[in-house]
Amino acid sequence: MELSVKRMIDQISTNVKNHIYIYILLCFIVLFNIPVFIDLIKDWIRDDNYSHGFLIIPVSIFLFYRRRNELVFPSIKSNQGIVLLILGSIGFIFGIAASEYFTTRFSLVLMVTGLSLYYLGKNNFKKVWFSFFFLLFMIPIPAIIYYSATLPMQLFASKITDNLLHFIGVPSLRQGNIIYLPYYILEVTEACSGLRSLTTLMALGAFYGYLTMPGKIRPVILFFAAIPIAIIANVVRLYFTAIGAYAISPKLAEDFLHEFSGMLVFVTALIIIIILGALLKLQRGKQ
Repeated sequence: MELSVKRMIDQISTNVKNHIYIYILLCFIVLFNIPVFIDLIKDWIRDDNYSHGFLIIPVSIFLFYRRRNELVFPSIKSNQGIVLLILGSIGFIFGIAASEYFTTRFSLVLMVTGLSLYYLGKNNFKKVWFSFFFLLFMIPIPAIIYYSATLPMQLFASKITDNLLHFIGVPSLRQGNIIYLPYYILEVTEACSGLRSLTTLMALGAFYGYLTMPGKIRPVILFFAAIPIAIIANVVRLYFTAIGAYAISPKLAEDFLHEFSGMLVFVTALIIIIILGALLKLQRGKQ
């Protein structure tokens, strides 16, 4: 056991000595972005829909580490990395000046990616690119996108839920994002639009597709499929909430909606992602 620990320490020490300059530059980037990290952590703590952000950096490090033996040094430096690093630095400066959180956070990922691309070179970076792309999932959806997409998703979810209720004979009346049931009013609020869980589900779809599916097309399909999957899972939540209010009691529906609805959305979406992934792999096996 002691020999294994000593060997691991020696490997880390050798790695740091061989790549000391890249680590120094990376430390400078992290130090300059400490306020950005602090704001991100506050968002992860304040909003449960972004609490997955705590896992993104450790998972990205794991994804990079698992392919470390495939990297070949010395490598030919990539000037494209310098371009990304400069763009990220400019974005960081303008983001700080304008107090635009998304810009500063995206610029952080861009700077880390640019520095890594420059140092690793194109051939090495192709092997570990996903670990840098995955960092984007720690950034909450920009406010302008969130608020412009929330209402359409609320209306869509309430309309589909209302149609499904009519299909099984449950009397309901929809007005905008509100569904009127006998003795109960179901309001599809911002939190019930399905948009807030989208980042988490897209991260899951990307991670699952990258690890389990060879090729390029199927992982991309699974990644973008997270968008309709989030909508479907949210409709399932609203549907069962409405049925619970009508068939059992409004109090049960309210307790269910507030206590278990988030878990239902996540579990439903995860099951759909796994099923879709299995179908995509099965379809590939038949080719």
